[in-house]
Amino acid sequence: MKVLVATQKPFAAVAVEGIKKILEEAGHQVVLLEKYAAQEDLISAAGDADAMIIRSDKVDAGVLAAATNLKIVVRAGAGVDNVDLAAASERKVVVMNTPGQNSNAVAELAIAMMIYMSRGQFTPATGSEIMGKRLGIQAFGNVGRLVGKKAGALGMKVSAIDPFLTPEQIAAGGATPLSSVEELYSSSDFVSIHIPATPQTIRSIGHDLIGKMPKGAVLVNTARKEVIDEEGLMTILEERPDLKYVTDVAPDNYAALKEKFGLRVFATPKKMGAQTAEANINAGLAAARQIVDFFATGNTRFQVNK
Repeated sequence: MKVLVATQKPFAAVAVEGIKKILEEAGHQVVLLEKYAAQEDLISAAGDADAMIIRSDKVDAGVLAAATNLKIVVRAGAGVDNVDLAAASERKVVVMNTPGQNSNAVAELAIAMMIYMSRGQFTPATGSEIMGKRLGIQAFGNVGRLVGKKAGALGMKVSAIDPFLTPEQIAAGGATPLSSVEELYSSSDFVSIHIPATPQTIRSIGHDLIGKMPKGAVLVNTARKEVIDEEGLMTILEERPDLKYVTDVAPDNYAALKEKFGLRVFATPKKMGAQTAEANINAGLAAARQIVDFFATGNTRFQVNK
């Protein structure tokens, strides 16, 4: 089978070698498409691929229509909003992610962001410590649990909410379960967001919800920019000069936010959550192994479309 590894942001060289080794030892052909300039390049390269490994690359209806041999796409990472799942299902293409492989990298970044904002983005002004502060975690999956564990080790008081977990499961993960997202925001000095971008969550975090946060609170987003109502964020930051926002996914209105609010807001230059050597390697190798297993045994354990 021909496996296309399509990455505008390439894997580390050691990860690429590991991916090739895993796939080639299983008898598959590997084709690399790295740092490509336009979506048309991906459409062209996908034409005869049986499988694809991607990162944040967009596998849209155009790519899927061109890839007539395609049987599986594996996103090296957790989020799959860059793949048209409905179009993939229509063409009977299996879409998988690699859950957990980037989780520690994202969790460490979330903690770093809390400290960075608490210390005034490392300017000479007097900052504050995160020990003893209340952390609310919105979604308690792989990343959320790791954030909670690390925060607890630093002396933070951790609570969480997750509609897919029971209170007992949240408590077993080391956090105090709360009954509603409103309670989470109103009782937390920091809120760390880990929800996916879905029709139900897009723009769900805005003026009213952020406005429930206590004085001096910090909202931390290492999830997706789409879950934030950017106009609502702008308005509540104007009304509440004590609040801060830090994100790994720069909002569309970031320039205006930065100009107006200065050190109260910060966005990384590009999405940095999974940008560690370890996460880069782990996710790439996991994607390769899942493709090998899929063709050898039909295993679809991490399939995200139906």
